[in-house]
Amino acid sequence: MTGLTHQTAEAITLLNALIGIPSISREEDKAADFLQNYIEESGIMTHRSGNNIWCIAPDFNPEKPTILLNSHIDTVKPVNGWRKHPYTAKVDDDKIYGLGSNDAGASVVSLFQTFKHLSGTKQAYNLIYLASCEEEVSGKNGVESVLPSLPPIALAIVGEPTGMNPATAEKGLMVLDITAHGKAGHAARNEGENAIYKMMDDIQWLRNYQFPKVSPLLGPVKMSVTQINAGTQHNVVPDECSIVVDIRSNECYSNEELFSEICSHIQSEAKARSFRLNSSSISTEHPIVQRAIAMGRQPFGSPTLSDQALMKFPTLKIGPGDSARSHTADEYIFIHEIEEAIDLYIQLLDGLVI
Repeated sequence: MTGLTHQTAEAITLLNALIGIPSISREEDKAADFLQNYIEESGIMTHRSGNNIWCIAPDFNPEKPTILLNSHIDTVKPVNGWRKHPYTAKVDDDKIYGLGSNDAGASVVSLFQTFKHLSGTKQAYNLIYLASCEEEVSGKNGVESVLPSLPPIALAIVGEPTGMNPATAEKGLMVLDITAHGKAGHAARNEGENAIYKMMDDIQWLRNYQFPKVSPLLGPVKMSVTQINAGTQHNVVPDECSIVVDIRSNECYSNEELFSEICSHIQSEAKARSFRLNSSSISTEHPIVQRAIAMGRQPFGSPTLSDQALMKFPTLKIGPGDSARSHTADEYIFIHEIEEAIDLYIQLLDGLVI
């Protein structure tokens, strides 16, 4: 770890401390307390709502556009298979192991260093740093609850592990609960109306149907039946069969449009758990994307969901790490990825005009 910049060394110290504080979604209190104290001890005034912490760069000017730097402090629960302790940061040469190191602690600390650096420079925009909670569960007490308290946002950088390549589009999510109703009867006689058989036709349609609009970055809408439940015992014809369908939308459709189309084709009763997690995208002509391309970064479409889905303004998902490491045993981040991220974030934003 010799030869690191002061910014990288500070970022690593903060990341190691955050790894040591369990912050599972909806249980981020202690991590939020620590981060708030850390930021204030560095001389920056904070604001807080629940377990969301944010700070606004000095000399805020309402005549300027505002850029939001956001990432999340919550993690999933540790999966089986950890050989190291998930809540003890373990440094091994260029790697830092620990739960949340990759998703998204490295983004949290890299964006904070970026905020500190840019706050001391003159820019054509205002800057806000937000460390939010409940991202992993798309919770309503996370970033969605804070946005109404912030000034209007012209652009957000959402820190998630993308290898510091810009995700210019992201798939949305809609979960459906679908129920077929039949009539109970004795399985030994020709009685009842089997709800499983009624559902089979709908499952077949869900498996085979292709929505016609295909995104060049995100591909087609993807529908997957992921759960099924029916029956009470072997000799009773089931009067109800329910399934859960996971739908990953592209930017060509709103979730409401997809729901309407699905309901027009299936016989069973469908209910959407939420329409709020729509797909998002930003034009490749946007100045932030053009600058990323000029820096040699490769735009792509992300299949994974983030808090971008809850932001109704232009957003770019970009951060250190690899999404394939997220939610895995012995999660890790490379130290050089954090150093690169701080440098690239600053290059991306310093002097930007939007």
